[in-house]
Amino acid sequence: MSSEFSLCTKKNETPQHLRSLNSPQREAVEYLDGPLLILAGAGTGKTRVLVHRINHIFFEGKAWPSEVLAVTFTNKAASEMRTRVTDHSGQMASGLWLGTFHSISAKILRRHAKLLGYSERFNIIDTDDQLRLIRQILKDTNQAHSKELCKQFLGFIESWKDRGLVPEKVTLSHLISEVHEQALDIYKIYQQRLLALDAMDFGDLILNNLVLFQRYTDVLKDYQERFKYILVDEYQDTNVAQYLWVSILAQKHRNLCCVGDDDQSIYGWRGAEVANILRFEKDFQGAKVIRLEQNYRSTHHILSAASALIAKNQQRLGKTLWTDEREGEKVHVKSTWDAREEARWIAEEIENLQRQKIDLSSIAILVRAGFQTREFEECFLQMGIAHRIIGGFRFYERQEIRDVLAYLRLIAHDKDGLAFERIINVPKRGIGTATLQKIHLFSREKNCSFSDAARVLLEEGQLKGKGAEKLKEFFTQLDKWRDFSSNNTLPDLVSHVVKSSGYMDYWNKQNTLESRGRTENVQELVRAVKDYETLEEFLEHVSLVMENTQGFDKSNVTIMTIHSAKGLEFDYVFLAGWEEGVFPSERSRQANDLEEERRLAYVGLTRARKKAFISFALNRYFFGQWSSNPPSRFIRDLPQENIIELPSSFQRLKGDMPTITPTSHKKFSVGERVFHIKFGYGYVTYISGEQVDVTFEHTGPKKILEGFLKKTN
Repeated sequence: MSSEFSLCTKKNETPQHLRSLNSPQREAVEYLDGPLLILAGAGTGKTRVLVHRINHIFFEGKAWPSEVLAVTFTNKAASEMRTRVTDHSGQMASGLWLGTFHSISAKILRRHAKLLGYSERFNIIDTDDQLRLIRQILKDTNQAHSKELCKQFLGFIESWKDRGLVPEKVTLSHLISEVHEQALDIYKIYQQRLLALDAMDFGDLILNNLVLFQRYTDVLKDYQERFKYILVDEYQDTNVAQYLWVSILAQKHRNLCCVGDDDQSIYGWRGAEVANILRFEKDFQGAKVIRLEQNYRSTHHILSAASALIAKNQQRLGKTLWTDEREGEKVHVKSTWDAREEARWIAEEIENLQRQKIDLSSIAILVRAGFQTREFEECFLQMGIAHRIIGGFRFYERQEIRDVLAYLRLIAHDKDGLAFERIINVPKRGIGTATLQKIHLFSREKNCSFSDAARVLLEEGQLKGKGAEKLKEFFTQLDKWRDFSSNNTLPDLVSHVVKSSGYMDYWNKQNTLESRGRTENVQELVRAVKDYETLEEFLEHVSLVMENTQGFDKSNVTIMTIHSAKGLEFDYVFLAGWEEGVFPSERSRQANDLEEERRLAYVGLTRARKKAFISFALNRYFFGQWSSNPPSRFIRDLPQENIIELPSSFQRLKGDMPTITPTSHKKFSVGERVFHIKFGYGYVTYISGEQVDVTFEHTGPKKILEGFLKKTN
């Protein structure tokens, strides 16, 4: 088979395709007998190693392309790998089994679908179709079928599929509540309906492979014989079902090569099991482990800081990144008074980079949570810095923000029919389709707004029943909000509206990662309106912001979450919001969760090629109130020799600010009068460690770090 290559080598001469590799990379490429785990740190050339390993299998005549299976997580990664293999091996690459977990498992299923009762043309449904199907099942079984309940049931079903559990395999240990038991009943019917529809969801693609292999051992043996070599990319992101799928297929030849980085396992919230990579040597006896530690992306200071940070984790196999390139600049650490000042400082730093002829496309701002982007969006619009939001909508384009804005628009302008239409049934109020259709028809006939049509129909008695009553209640509530707006501040109005409308409860009841993110965004909107005197002024500002988002050129600063940034790299990276409660997230209280948060910080830091900036705000409006949170513990993990503490910030953290100890709160006592430079005078109501709850005379209750409070005599 080596004749297929255009590469010719003399005896004892290193093949050309190995010459550009460093020693560990070459060892990983040449080790072709038995299970192999390649621990590939950030920027160490893992894709290059995978590509060369595939080509080396061909070069050595170990297997035909059709006998090699290579799986990745994204279509982009699969496409890039196929292109690079083709560049080296030519037409031989065409027979290679290379693709995502979903595409490869679907390919297998289409060959054998009839064995499971499906046709080879079965449909693959998306999330919307899944939710519609679950809703229909709930309706057919006379159960509540709210959108949030459907999402909750789907979450349980997907979790079971990620663990390789068909309904019959879900045991009592998995049923920890009545809701779980109800979800299992739905799961059974859901799978039956999918079969009747000749459809599968994405979770089924792997799960039904496992079912196929279990029921039909001859099919399994065929694929076990076929795949002499199996390669898996991003192994740290595999879930239990994917782990089982790979393990079963590799049992015959045992030439399984998994490439991954336990330090970059950041998707536990969507089913990834870091344990899969941690126990590789135990699961595959005789496995060899090769570490790729030479980094070709970042400078010495960035790598040293990142390595010290991740070394604090206990659940890791261990490796230390290094580079023989330049030392580069130290990581800059900056404290700011609040989120607005943080955004302003970053904007000014970006302007400095622009003056040095640095292209905006080489700059990224990475945040822990989506709600953080608003300050940057508004600041950059004011300063004319072109930017783009990756992995999500701009702040004012997000569903939950548009919903709340619709409430506010309707309070400000009674005839805003578009706003009325958007929120009349958000959350559900029991106003049925027939009622809404009658309002629509009247609105078109009389050429009036939707809200005007509804009022007229109510006054004329043309709307009857429960829908009419609910509509009257809504208009009564709307009038109350208008009265409230006349006598209260704008932040109080927004807080009152989202609570009294049931909108916050609507998201809180879902209790999902997505819903929690949406409630955080709504709380950020409450903070945003603090800067405006009137509702009309704020709504005009939003309109101008939305208008100004158009027309930016192709060179943009990228703003995204760290989760979205995995696999990417930028010359200059700003890591914002490194405070306790934000990063690590206040929801990450268990040891495992904190370790994943630290891995996320490591991923963020290693996105930077030339320079990294870390910033934190001493005060942030969070969860409906101002709070003073300590700087992130991750900052304290960074070695002093690798960072620069910028003026006004970090020195105070390390020096002037009190050490956090169990007895540090003895400086203050409940009931004592204190002073804060921004919030003025107030009284201590509760003390917890270094945080003090204070009710201020003019701004109400807030959580303050004790170092920013003074006693009064």
